[in-house]
Amino acid sequence: MRRLPRFVTGILCLILLRAPLAAGQTAEVNQALVVHLTLDAAIARAVEASHHLGELRARQAGAHATWEGRQAADRPQVSAQAGYTRTNHVDAFGIGLPGRAFEVIYPDIPNNYRARLDLQWPIYSFGRTAALERLAQAESDASGKDVEVGRADLKLDVTRAFWALVTARESVHVLEQSLMRMDSSLQDVRNRLAVGLVPPNDVLSVQAQRSRQQMLLIQARNQLDLSSADLARLAGLSPDTRIEPDALLDQPAAPVQPAAAQGAQVGALVAEARRARPERQALAARVAEAGNRREAALAGKRPLLGVAGGVDYARPNPRIFPRLGELRESWDASINLSWLLWDGGRVRADVAEATASERAVAERLADLDSALEVEVRQRWLDVESGRAAVAAAMDGLAAAAEARRVVADRFASGVATATDVLDAQVALLQADLDRTQALASVKLAEARLTRALGR
Repeated sequence: MRRLPRFVTGILCLILLRAPLAAGQTAEVNQALVVHLTLDAAIARAVEASHHLGELRARQAGAHATWEGRQAADRPQVSAQAGYTRTNHVDAFGIGLPGRAFEVIYPDIPNNYRARLDLQWPIYSFGRTAALERLAQAESDASGKDVEVGRADLKLDVTRAFWALVTARESVHVLEQSLMRMDSSLQDVRNRLAVGLVPPNDVLSVQAQRSRQQMLLIQARNQLDLSSADLARLAGLSPDTRIEPDALLDQPAAPVQPAAAQGAQVGALVAEARRARPERQALAARVAEAGNRREAALAGKRPLLGVAGGVDYARPNPRIFPRLGELRESWDASINLSWLLWDGGRVRADVAEATASERAVAERLADLDSALEVEVRQRWLDVESGRAAVAAAMDGLAAAAEARRVVADRFASGVATATDVLDAQVALLQADLDRTQALASVKLAEARLTRALGR
């Protein structure tokens, strides 16, 4: 037998040694791409990664900064000023008196320096500053409620995507189990065809149904990948990350309450929604904001009272006579009253605009209140009907499983046909998928009810 060259043998040994390491690295990379998430963990990740929430938080920070600026509007302002001016040369002006030296009154000073420490303090604005401060505070509060609205919407989106992923995973499992049963039935029918107990069309019927279930399984796996990518996007993960949700749909449904209890429950839930819904709180804050804007516009007809003062250090100092070419200091203090007597209708137009805005926001609030009860009632009824659908689906699944068992026993005894077995398996698959969809619908209905209640 001819031996291989040494370098070839070395390369083969290196490949064989590195193969387990490469396989381990590949398994490690694949393992790194799998993320196990609970619903709460997915929501927490989404809140941290949401760009929309980041925008709302930035707007809230801006509104809060505006409020702080309005609070500082009635505080004194102190500023330092300095300047240099170069002028052309002029003839010095002076007076000469008998027996006295010539006295210069207006000397030639081309280099002029000036420094001032200035104070401005609006001590009373007749309500204008306070109205603007309340306006900014209301906008800051409304912006905070906007963040809560965005967080509640994001929570609902993540919940929907999470349970869609769980539903897709459960659907894949159901179809895989059904396909295994279908393979067993197909093999059984083929064995019976081989001994002449069933006609060939029974085999073709089972094969056609198996192909259809294989197609449904492929569609379910595609939906599983899409649901995982959607949840990964919301959670701030890479789209190719495979998410394994730590949750199950197999949970017992709560009993449906009597109609009288439902009415009392819905009334309490509507009252809770009116207290807790962030959209309503934001609208209420903006109603107050519009009222403060109207008050601020009305304050435009009122006077402004303020004090001012400062210390000047200049060369030459224009307040000192005669003019001297040296640095001298002076000070001033004043109290000023400003009153706009006529503005051509600007204040009236601002008041009308603010009044219209206040009325518009109040109408939006009233419209939300009128729709709130209907929304809460609808979400509550969706949950109740979903729970009833789960109970019916459970009963249907139990009946379909028992029917399939009976038909399989009859088929084994030669009493039932392959078509009967096929129909029973299809009915069992549909009942199992109906149960999965009913459980997922209840989860989504509960999430929507939670969103409607502002929890």
